[in-house]
Amino acid sequence: MKFSTTAALLLAASTASTAFGFSPSSFSIAKRSTHNHHRHLTKNIVSSSNPLMSSQTAATATANPSLLVMNAISVGVVGATGAVGKEIVDCLNKSSLDVSQLRIFGSERSAGTTRNAGKFGDITVEPFDVATARECDVVFLAVSGDFALEHAKAISEGEGGAVVIDNSSAFRYDKDIPLVVPEINGECTKGAKLIANPNCTTAIGLMALWPLHKLFKVKRVIMSTYQAASGAGQPGMDELQEGTRAVLSGEVKVAENKIFAHPLPFNVIPHIDKFQENGYTKEEMKVTWETRKICGLPDDFPVSCTAVRIPTYRAHSETIIVETELPVDVEAARKALEEAPGVKLVDDVKNNLYPMPLTATGQYDVEVGRLRKSLVFGDYGLEFFVVGDQLLRGAALNAVLVAEEMVKNGSL
Repeated sequence: MKFSTTAALLLAASTASTAFGFSPSSFSIAKRSTHNHHRHLTKNIVSSSNPLMSSQTAATATANPSLLVMNAISVGVVGATGAVGKEIVDCLNKSSLDVSQLRIFGSERSAGTTRNAGKFGDITVEPFDVATARECDVVFLAVSGDFALEHAKAISEGEGGAVVIDNSSAFRYDKDIPLVVPEINGECTKGAKLIANPNCTTAIGLMALWPLHKLFKVKRVIMSTYQAASGAGQPGMDELQEGTRAVLSGEVKVAENKIFAHPLPFNVIPHIDKFQENGYTKEEMKVTWETRKICGLPDDFPVSCTAVRIPTYRAHSETIIVETELPVDVEAARKALEEAPGVKLVDDVKNNLYPMPLTATGQYDVEVGRLRKSLVFGDYGLEFFVVGDQLLRGAALNAVLVAEEMVKNGSL
């Protein structure tokens, strides 16, 4: 997306006078528009009530308001009726992105139906078509890996292609395609047309790991995860709900299972995704592979994960143990986590306050607590507990934040 002459004039005006009334706490910018294929020039409104505008971004914008002058973008969502797709639309409603048009693409069966999209109104679902999707500035894919493999590059490549942010695993391990958590490696998006969104478990854990790695230089990671039924989408949640109801009503002693490898109600299942030759599941290996790529770590950097499905609806929990190169300071670790964007420190054990799915569900920030020096690694180890809403931080929210980062660095 290119700035127009009008935008340049507005940039000059915003830096030459205080007529727009900026202040450190909140500010608004007068709006002026021109049109070009449904696009118009606007200025965003930034306030403390916008959960997708981080304090760091707001501070940067206050210091340099010209950063907020941008062309509005047209956005497409493929898979908006699924669990992640619905959350993407909700995040767009709260985002600082200036969206000129939101389009929802679906199957021939759903085409012609309407979906309520909040501030964007009721939107008629369009049948998916590559040429039509390319009319958008950015397209979010909340669909299967097979669909992404078939269509993502066709949407994004060449002159006039859209930026594609893919939530599947299709391109995560392609060395030429950025795998992004914006707070960690957002700079990788500059100039890219196809971006991979990480696995939910990885994204949640790295929000806590990254600030600690910068502080103490993490040497190895051992993780155990306790993952909610919604990690398997709406069908997973439905199976848990119906199975629990059937057992409690006395209809059956053991619930039926079609989505999970075993009945999930009143059970835990140490099996998520397919088992690999090394004895780990693919879900567990995703954490290893993706942690290395996102954090720029060597291919042999030691990360081990055991992933367990538990009978909760939403929000994944993780126990993380790290060995560090530098001696740890628990209070310094707390301070780093308190200051980290996208992280909420919940660590007051005297008052029984610590991260839980119950409190993390629906929240943008990842909760971190139970912070303590490791009995195994001593002065060179930390142990802590992390909980995050995997439909948000682990999927939809991360994808929308990627788009915000790309607007900020001029890629959109």
